[in-house]
Amino acid sequence: MATTLTVAAKGRITLRKDLLRHLGAKPGDRLHVELLGDGSVQLRPKRGKPVSSIFGLLTGTKATPLTVAEMNDAAARGWAGER
Repeated sequence: MATTLTVAAKGRITLRKDLLRHLGAKPGDRLHVELLGDGSVQLRPKRGKPVSSIFGLLTGTKATPLTVAEMNDAAARGWAGER
């Protein structure tokens, strides 16, 4: 499959829906562009989890919350090399 893209006045190009679909890219996804020595570029989806994937990560944990004094004590012990 080959397609032609037009460079806009500000130097931007728009990828058509069929190209984005082929890459599996959705709004908000990142694409990795690699410049190759022969003057061409390679375009791939940048795989990885979005930052939002950490939201709710600790939901449902049964750990008892620490007080500020307990957190300070733990930090002091950590700096002292204790566990």
